[in-house]
Amino acid sequence: MDDTDDRAVTSRPASQRREQTRARLLHAAHLVFAEVGMDAASVEAICERAGFTRGAFYSNFESKDELFLELITQLSDAKLDAVASRVERLQPDGPIDVSELVGRLGAPFGEGIDPQLLTEIRVQAMRDPRVAEAFLGLERRVIARIQGFLEHIMSTYGMRLRIPVADAARILVDVSNETCAVAAMRGQDPDEIADALRRRLDILVVALVTEDSAHLFR
Repeated sequence: MDDTDDRAVTSRPASQRREQTRARLLHAAHLVFAEVGMDAASVEAICERAGFTRGAFYSNFESKDELFLELITQLSDAKLDAVASRVERLQPDGPIDVSELVGRLGAPFGEGIDPQLLTEIRVQAMRDPRVAEAFLGLERRVIARIQGFLEHIMSTYGMRLRIPVADAARILVDVSNETCAVAAMRGQDPDEIADALRRRLDILVVALVTEDSAHLFR
C-alpha cells in the first residue's frame, strides 16, 4: 500500500476505515485461499496481499478460520440474494424449467468457493467447537433461505412436495455440497462441477415433487 493509499484510508471516518480494511483482507484471503488452500494460507500471506500488517489483521479477525467463515458468509449471501431476486420474479404462466431453476439454487455457499476449501473448513469444524458452531450457524441460515425459496415456488405454482419443505431444503444443500466435493476429488473443472450439480439436482427435484405436480416441469 503506497503513501496515497495510506492518506486516503486514514482520512476516512474510523468505522469506514475499519470496513474498508476488512473488505481488503477478505478479498486478499479469497485470492490466497484459491491459490494455496486454507491450510497452506498463512496470515502473513493474506496481510501481504492486502497491504496490511498482522496487527491490522488481528484487530479485525481473531483467526484465519473466522476470516474464512466471514468470507463464505459474504459470498453465500450474495449468491442467495441473486437467487431470491430470480425466484421473486417467477410467474405461474407455464412449466418450470427445472434445469435452469435448480442450477441457480445450486452451490449455495457462493460462487468462487472451491469445494476443497469447504471440505477443509468442515474438517477444522470437527476439531474446533467454536468453528463448528459458526459453520453450522451459517448452514442453518442458508437452509432457511432455501426453504423460503421453495415455499415461494410452491405457492406460485401450486406445487406440492412429498416431504416437509424444511427437509427438502436440507437435502438440496446436502446433495449440492456432496456433489461438488466428489466432483472436485475427481479433478473436474468448475464447468464440469456445475454440470454434475445440475444433473443431480434435476433428478432430485423431480423426485421430491408429488405426481400431481409433475406436469409443472419440462
